[in-house]
Amino acid sequence: MRVVAGVLVDGNGRILIAQRPPGKHLAGLWEFPGGKLEPGEPAAAALERELDEELGITVDPQSFEALIRVPWHYGERKMLLEAMVVRAWSGQPKALDAAAIAWHEPWSIDPAVLAPADRPILAAVRLPGHYAITPAQATPDEAVAGLLEALARGERLLQLRLPAQSLETVRHVAARVLSEVRRCGAHLLLNRDIEGALSLGAGVGVHLGSGQLRDMVERPLPWTSVVGASCHDAEELALASRLGCDFATLSPVLPTASHPDAEPLGWPRFAGLTEAASLPVYALGGLVLGDMAEARMHAGQGIAGIRGFFQGS
Repeated sequence: MRVVAGVLVDGNGRILIAQRPPGKHLAGLWEFPGGKLEPGEPAAAALERELDEELGITVDPQSFEALIRVPWHYGERKMLLEAMVVRAWSGQPKALDAAAIAWHEPWSIDPAVLAPADRPILAAVRLPGHYAITPAQATPDEAVAGLLEALARGERLLQLRLPAQSLETVRHVAARVLSEVRRCGAHLLLNRDIEGALSLGAGVGVHLGSGQLRDMVERPLPWTSVVGASCHDAEELALASRLGCDFATLSPVLPTASHPDAEPLGWPRFAGLTEAASLPVYALGGLVLGDMAEARMHAGQGIAGIRGFFQGS
């Protein structure tokens, strides 16, 4: 079953969600408005029709922006949910086919109130196109300076990864920049350190290693904290989705000096894995800032890396 959803964004950056009415599957949960495609119907045409029927608004399909495609299973029912961003329409949205509609800032929405297949859509709306990772060889002072400079430049999703340093030292580095992280509305992820993220609180999440994915049965942090995961194949992407991770990195896309023996995926393979994944995916490995457009063309949320994100990297 193919389903299309529209992410309406108003002039203040708020997005619209609709509550499923009584008597329907997942009644009471919230979702992005849309519905099933008719046989042979293009996704854009279906969304135009559904937004008219559900909200009473008129939209121009030519203005839609592709966001993410989410393969999902509800029990035995298999679906492909395609989400598009809608920024212009005529008419005032009304709850014609929903129990209620509401406008929210993206980060104010609790993902737990959404239908499960809609949570990756919210994550894709929230997450930026860049995911900056600190140089592994940086000293604590260099990491602090680099993180503050990256925040000042506009980076809003950062991973603190200092494998040569102790957990205590890394947590201290995070604490030194945390007030600025919060002031900017950014998110700092600690590499593999779940306890550290819990202790530091708001604004701090965790980036899980691929090995951790196999040892967990549930999401390690509350929905208010961001959880990422390192993935290298379809199995690991599926595990990250099952755990409710907000996003994954998929690597290596291109050859890297740090892992010269690892066979790169290449862009076609990256795209195939990402399109089959049920969460936003960042391209990682051998990339520079100029590869952003290429990543988006191949179904990526954006790019992750060190080069170009931190001075001297």
